Amino acid sequence: MSIKLKFACLCLLSGVLLASCGGNKNAAEDDYTGWKYNDQEWGGFEKQNEYEGQINAPNLVLVEGGTFTMGLTDQDVTYEWNGIPRRVTVSSFYMDETEVSNSAYRLYLEWTKRSYISYPQVYRDALPDTLVWREELSFNEPFVETYFRHPAYDDYPVVGVNWLQAKDYSAWRTDRVNEMLLINRGILNPSPDGKDSDVFVTDSYLAGQYQGNVRKNLEDKATGGERQVRSTDGIMVPDYRLPTEAEWEYAALALQGNMESSKDELISDRKIYPWNGNTARYQKRNKDQGRILANFKRGRGDYMGVAGRLNDNAHIPGPVRSYIPNDFGLYNMAGNVSEWVEDIYRPLTSQSLRDAENHDLNPFRGNRFEEKILDEEGAPVEKDSLGRIRTRYIDSTDVGNRDNYASGDVRDYGDGDIDEVGYEYGVHTLINDESRVIKGGSWADRLYWLSPGTRRFKDESKGDRSLGFRCAMTRVGGASGNEDAGGNLFKEKGRKVKRKYK
Repeated sequence: MSIKLKFACLCLLSGVLLASCGGNKNAAEDDYTGWKYNDQEWGGFEKQNEYEGQINAPNLVLVEGGTFTMGLTDQDVTYEWNGIPRRVTVSSFYMDETEVSNSAYRLYLEWTKRSYISYPQVYRDALPDTLVWREELSFNEPFVETYFRHPAYDDYPVVGVNWLQAKDYSAWRTDRVNEMLLINRGILNPSPDGKDSDVFVTDSYLAGQYQGNVRKNLEDKATGGERQVRSTDGIMVPDYRLPTEAEWEYAALALQGNMESSKDELISDRKIYPWNGNTARYQKRNKDQGRILANFKRGRGDYMGVAGRLNDNAHIPGPVRSYIPNDFGLYNMAGNVSEWVEDIYRPLTSQSLRDAENHDLNPFRGNRFEEKILDEEGAPVEKDSLGRIRTRYIDSTDVGNRDNYASGDVRDYGDGDIDEVGYEYGVHTLINDESRVIKGGSWADRLYWLSPGTRRFKDESKGDRSLGFRCAMTRVGGASGNEDAGGNLFKEKGRKVKRKYK
């Protein structure tokens, strides 16, 4: 046999061995049929073989889920019985490291003002209510003019934002983060000059109703040409949103810091505050012993202590990275400002329902199911004038014969409202389907309200000087995260987080 023939046989044998060992990742086979993926000769059906896990999006911290006792862990001094303890499980999710700051919200306003030039009302509707600082017998007028706009308060939490505005900000943030991901991937070029319906909106892009300034699209394995990114590529992140009450409370308690051992499930879950102990002072014997751990009102007329020895160094909200973060790395989960969550408020939780056990995984009140409006071919109809995919709420006629839910609007499910016992809003109660839960104490509250189990409510269309918000994001895939997966396109170069007392 000639040398050339031997070499050819050796190359052929090596190719067969590589193929049998799965050397070509793009030639993966379906485990259930043997059908080839990512091969144009086999139809070009695609499968993502190099997915490295969910992107670590800006300012988010992974909160590994688990079971905990939700509700009051201390005395119910108000005797409202609206935080009855019950055991639930929360899935893993992401939470903002800090409350949303004034500078972050001003960026949102500036973008909205520049982009929706034909619809100035969108900008006006997003403006926070700075008049929340006014009081009849207090001189707070300087805060009306300076707290939101002055650079001295850039890193302070935005206040005067109602629940509806916080939701709109969360949706806008989703689009800006996903747009930046596509830019960082080299798929799109920046398009800051887009106006009105020609702005990047995640759902519109995924529906093929936004192309943008394309730099280089992905390869289409079916045709050999190019295509836009799809949700199945795993490149873009899920929606930023408000956390549910259960998520917020779980994240605030940060019980993982009380784990007896990493080898078992022994954990002390009777924490009163996001830190251990029954006081708001640092207890370890070092130079910080005795310092205040959060920004709250210590007593009547005492918002920050005495000159020369200020206790929390904040007469109003303080910077979003003040004080020591909890064991999840989250700042100000007690004090500074109270925070909006997603839930509709009802005094009693589902623990009082006959079927409570069916609602102990990710408990939440506020579901109002919606769907995209589709055309006759099953595709989303044309986007609206702001570039958003059109949706509608589902009514009872759309549900059909289902076993898992019977209505498209279950905000008042089993709550004993007017239809059941005759309570009428404004006559017998101040609670309705626009009442939203607020969590955590603020700079203006006593220590009792800093316990994560406490809860209050406010109308979703109203803001307050002591009320802000932070965003959350659903964790897709495994519960423990993907710290070793890499692929973080939002790495902060050289930033050192200062964990300090104020």
